[in-house]
Amino acid sequence: MTRIVRTGVPYPLGANWDGQGTNFALYSENATGVDLCLYDHAHGAGETERIRLPEISAHVWHGYLPGVGPGQLYGYRVEGPYAPEVGQRFNPHKLLIDPYAKALAGVVDWGAPVFAYPVYDEDNGDLVADSLDNAWGIPKGVVIDPGFDWGEDAAPRIPLHKSILYEVHVKGFTERLPEVPEELRGTYAGLASEPALAHLKRLGITAVELLPVHAFIDDKHLLDQGLSNYWGYNSINFLAPDARYACADDRGGQVNEFKSMVKALHAEGIEVILDVVYNHTAEGNNLGPTLSFKGIDNATYYRLDTENRRFYTDFTGTGNTLNAPHPQVLQLIMDSLRYWVLEMHVDGFRFDLASALARELHEVDKLGSFFDTIHQDPVVSQAKLIAEPWDVGEGGYQVGNFPILWAEWNGQYRDTVRHYWRGDVLPVSELAFRLSGSSDLYQSDGRRPYASINFVTAHDGYTLHDLVSYAMKHNEANGEGNHDGHDDNISANYGVEGPTKDPEILAVRARQARNLLATLVLSQGVPMLCGGDELGRTQQGNNNAYCHDSELSWYDWELSADNKALLAFTQRVIAIRNSHPNLRRHKFFQGRAIHGSDVKDLTWFRSDGEEMAEEDWEVAWVRTLGMRLSGEALEELDDAGQPLTDDTFLLLLNAHEEMVCFTLPGVDRGARWCVILNTEDPEGAGDDEPILGGGEIELIGHSLRLMRRIS
Repeated sequence: MTRIVRTGVPYPLGANWDGQGTNFALYSENATGVDLCLYDHAHGAGETERIRLPEISAHVWHGYLPGVGPGQLYGYRVEGPYAPEVGQRFNPHKLLIDPYAKALAGVVDWGAPVFAYPVYDEDNGDLVADSLDNAWGIPKGVVIDPGFDWGEDAAPRIPLHKSILYEVHVKGFTERLPEVPEELRGTYAGLASEPALAHLKRLGITAVELLPVHAFIDDKHLLDQGLSNYWGYNSINFLAPDARYACADDRGGQVNEFKSMVKALHAEGIEVILDVVYNHTAEGNNLGPTLSFKGIDNATYYRLDTENRRFYTDFTGTGNTLNAPHPQVLQLIMDSLRYWVLEMHVDGFRFDLASALARELHEVDKLGSFFDTIHQDPVVSQAKLIAEPWDVGEGGYQVGNFPILWAEWNGQYRDTVRHYWRGDVLPVSELAFRLSGSSDLYQSDGRRPYASINFVTAHDGYTLHDLVSYAMKHNEANGEGNHDGHDDNISANYGVEGPTKDPEILAVRARQARNLLATLVLSQGVPMLCGGDELGRTQQGNNNAYCHDSELSWYDWELSADNKALLAFTQRVIAIRNSHPNLRRHKFFQGRAIHGSDVKDLTWFRSDGEEMAEEDWEVAWVRTLGMRLSGEALEELDDAGQPLTDDTFLLLLNAHEEMVCFTLPGVDRGARWCVILNTEDPEGAGDDEPILGGGEIELIGHSLRLMRRIS
């Protein structure tokens, strides 16, 4: 039978079904021809049809196939010059993944000839094209039915200053959760299950920040060692949800399963934020595989070395950097972002190595095309936008320098809080800035405290348990001789490395974990909790467990008595924050009396109860500090338009190893205070016995207390 092929339309890009047939459209500026290849099976080389796309419009190759509908598998072969020395790597022997595929079926088989050059030809390297067909080892795009019953789904639209983020891995979260049916564990459906949702609700978080779910591949060198790319920072497509996290079939079922997960989380008032990796792809450097972008239009999609276009400019440490300033690549990124908001109903994005996306030529430019386009987009500009504000290139560390609308992972917050509780020498002003919202980083350009995404641990590094338990990293299982990852813990001064049965050391470690959690949640800005920290999750000292899809990384839900107490503590401190607007202000402190009050909105105290003087801020080694937050009149209005009021709080921190007597501020002499959170107690229980202003309170070594003024 001769297939009827119509010219179709150039937009939208990708494979789009209209109920009668499917329009296929692929951008390639430098191609000389594009073939659409249809398949019945994800694995195997047998094409059912190969069709030359009949039309090209503004570098978009397109055609319409009547009768082709959801479930159809496809890929492309693109003709053009194979000339790596000038940046061209076309090879029609290689089947390619559509950058706009909404779903992928199958996985990369590294036994297939997935390289565009003959890997056995050591003399010529990548300069000669390979003629072997790779189709049997390449994932296929899937034509999907975009229809889905969203019902009454509505975005929670939680203001960022009221948010508490929970960074979580889709699989690791439920893979060992016994109440989740076995067939749902480790999947989108598992995350949407009642036991998983119940934990999130009890915890009190407002948003899950999912580690990458864009379709990604496992690196060959990891598979050869029996490992895998567990974290998923190895994207090969920016619109398809990865099928490995779906219990549904991979011929489109993963799309609806993801949508159902979002719908279920929204129903519980929980937002969904995606960790997105637009800075590089899984195709690596000039010796990497040809899976999609390289073979479609290498010179368009990647930043090439200006002196030798055979090679790639690498700001990411992965071998390549996506060419975000190029109009077509920028369109791909924007189309992807809009798709995830409009079609998949996600609420925001965390941009991995975001500085790489903002580089115009070589320097990071906060007025560049990437930011301009996002700020002008009526859809994406309204989503939550969170930057990882650094990359590995020169000048890539840009904490505090992203433009308005953006929040940032605040690496300075993480470092300062860790240094403080470790007992390191640091300016006390540095700690004060971090506790109060980092105004030194975010106030001058018109941003607010919620521009600071505060964290002390994240997926990349130690878990909270390991941060306070190990004096050095233990990454031997990663196969890199323990040379990967970076040591940065707070346990080096305790004298014991790793597991111990010493009750005194265990008590200090547990209290330090509570100190870090409490500091994180009670600081101004937006706290981000690393998923599993509330359960005492350990990776046995491995601080770079990106390659372990195993019990080393999965959450352990069989909680010891100590970890049950830690979970209760975390729930308690989050509940306190959620109940009090004074602990999550949407504007910076003024350092003065406001709204007619005779008390400053923020006051700092020494342990003798006296307010910090100018000379006190010059001391580089202050381990005890008091932070008073007046709730008499906040710089915020309630729903009736009246000045909002709340309780007044006093946060006391002692990083000394010894007990310190802290005199409650004399400015509140006669006032009564009670302790509502105490890290000395495993569950953080307070004390109803009031203490008068001007009186003393004993802070044991390595401890924190939050006090509330009750009269």
